[in-house]
Amino acid sequence: MAKNTKRESRNKLKPVENELVEKLVKLNRVAKVTKGGRTFSFSAVVVVGDGNGSVGHGLGKARDVSEAINKAVGDAKKSMIKVPLHNGTIPHTVKGKYGAGKVLIKPASDGTGVIAGGAMRAVLEIAGIQNCLSKSMGSSNPHNVVKATIDALSQLRDPFQVARERGISVEKVFNG
Repeated sequence: MAKNTKRESRNKLKPVENELVEKLVKLNRVAKVTKGGRTFSFSAVVVVGDGNGSVGHGLGKARDVSEAINKAVGDAKKSMIKVPLHNGTIPHTVKGKYGAGKVLIKPASDGTGVIAGGAMRAVLEIAGIQNCLSKSMGSSNPHNVVKATIDALSQLRDPFQVARERGISVEKVFNG
C-alpha cells in the first residue's frame, strides 16, 4: 500500500506544461529522385508560443506530414524566447535580420491590430502581440522571415531591464 502512494505522489509532482499554441507556417513537399522513382518527404516550419510573451520556432523533416510537424514542434519548444510586452504591443522599434530576410517591427496604439504578412504575422500573434506595425524586406522565404522576426523580438528590452543594466532609476531612462 505504501508503494502505491509513493507512485501516486511521484506522478502528481510532475510539472504541468502550460498551454502552448502551435501554428504551421509552411509545409513543403520535397522529392528525391532515385533509380527506383521519386521518394517524397515533407519539411515543416512551425511557430510555438503561449500568447503571453513566449515564442519559439522549429523545423522538422520526415517522410510523413504529421511526423514532420511533431518534430518541428519539438524543435520549437527547445528554442523558446521571452518577449517583453507593453500593453499588448512591443516597447520600442526594432529591426531583425537572418540571411537575406530583414524585418522592421514598430509599436502601435491600442486597436491597430497586427499589421504584418504571412510568416511574420504567425510569429507576432503566437507571441501575444496584439498591436504592431511591421514590414518584411528582402527575402520572402518563410524560414528566413520567421528567423529574422525571432531575431528582432530577441533584441527587445523593457524599460526596467534598461534601468537595471545602466544602474539608474526607470524615471531617468525616460527623462535622460
